[in-house]
Amino acid sequence: MSFEDAGASVLVEAAREAARHAHAPYSKFAVGAALLLNDGTIVTGTNFENASYGLSLCAETVALAIANAQGRLADIVAVAVIGGAMGPDGLPTGADVVGPCGRCRQVMNEAAEMGGRDLPVFCASADGRKIERHMLSALLPHAFGPKDLGLA
Repeated sequence: MSFEDAGASVLVEAAREAARHAHAPYSKFAVGAALLLNDGTIVTGTNFENASYGLSLCAETVALAIANAQGRLADIVAVAVIGGAMGPDGLPTGADVVGPCGRCRQVMNEAAEMGGRDLPVFCASADGRKIERHMLSALLPHAFGPKDLGLA
């Protein structure tokens, strides 16, 4: 197992554990996200639904907001996402690999541009056994971001 594979597994497991805390009473779909920062710190987030569905927050944006609140948005070097139907223990279930939605990809792009790097995004099945590695630039080609506003 390569270092990247081992690191991806640790990041995916952190995302899986975060998913246990999903507030998903409406969709019953738990999502966890984990961000790896340049010093090895891992920041996690989980989806947070609201009765007014449009106000719900995705796991990735929660994790990104936490990193930003710590002044660490530009320090993100990798992202992991995991999700599935909530099991009785709160953990996600299912065999399909879950990836970030378009809104989350756009928000991740903001962090990537601020950090001056393309981010690897590890998308995993609920049990963490299947992990796909994608570069953010491939998940969101032709992204709009700070550089388009002359800010990066």
